[in-house]
Amino acid sequence: MQILHSKIYGQEKPGTPLLVFHGLFGMLDNWGSFGKEMGDFFPVHLIDLRNHGKSFHSDEMSHDDLAHDISHYMEFYNLQKINLLGHSLGGKAVMQFAIKYPVKVEKLIVVDISPKAYPPHHQGILKALESVNFDKISTRQEAEEILHQYIPEKSVIQFLTKNLYWTDDKKLNWRFNLKTLSEKYTEFVSNAIKFGVFSGETLFISGEKSNYILPQDEFQIKQQFPHSSIVMIKNAGHWVQAENPKDFNEVVKDFLLNKEDF
Repeated sequence: MQILHSKIYGQEKPGTPLLVFHGLFGMLDNWGSFGKEMGDFFPVHLIDLRNHGKSFHSDEMSHDDLAHDISHYMEFYNLQKINLLGHSLGGKAVMQFAIKYPVKVEKLIVVDISPKAYPPHHQGILKALESVNFDKISTRQEAEEILHQYIPEKSVIQFLTKNLYWTDDKKLNWRFNLKTLSEKYTEFVSNAIKFGVFSGETLFISGEKSNYILPQDEFQIKQQFPHSSIVMIKNAGHWVQAENPKDFNEVVKDFLLNKEDF
């Protein structure tokens, strides 16, 4: 049984642990400042999804696989009940887990994603990443220049190049498993969460400038997560937690610590 790589804050704190999962091409380091702040209130586990960060690589990448990984992680750390937060692809993982293992989840937070199937929309990024030939380049700047030919947004390039690292044989490479993410892309992006119901308290957080959660998605969200509410964070796009961390952190804290009635 392979266990996901994680970093834990506030381990000595009382309360239900919060497990946090990043999105596609992300890693737990993206959530470092969030983890530190929340770790003052309860234990926080920042976790790399399979095929990402320092977690194991695998040829499989379905929503069920991601849910099983969370279950194995809980067993390994002897966690009986948890709160879950997932952004984007991580949101799909935590939704699938909550539906599959509802008794293990106290509260669920889903960031800027809905349970529906999404049309493929990362083809440009995949093409850009596959165009970086590490046999021919030796600097991060060269990698950035190749990505820039396909990706106009500097912020997206910076996000992706955080995954560059030096291998043991002194070559640059991606931390994520590009081969599997490319091959299994439609399996985890273009498939909806399997139908089922999680009736625990659930919070969906959307970015005001993002189109990942649309008004018409609310019907499906309520069908599968009947005790859910949707909160929109102002001045934020898809990376809500990075673009407006102050408001994002407050909403999460209020929900988990019962400061407000959602």
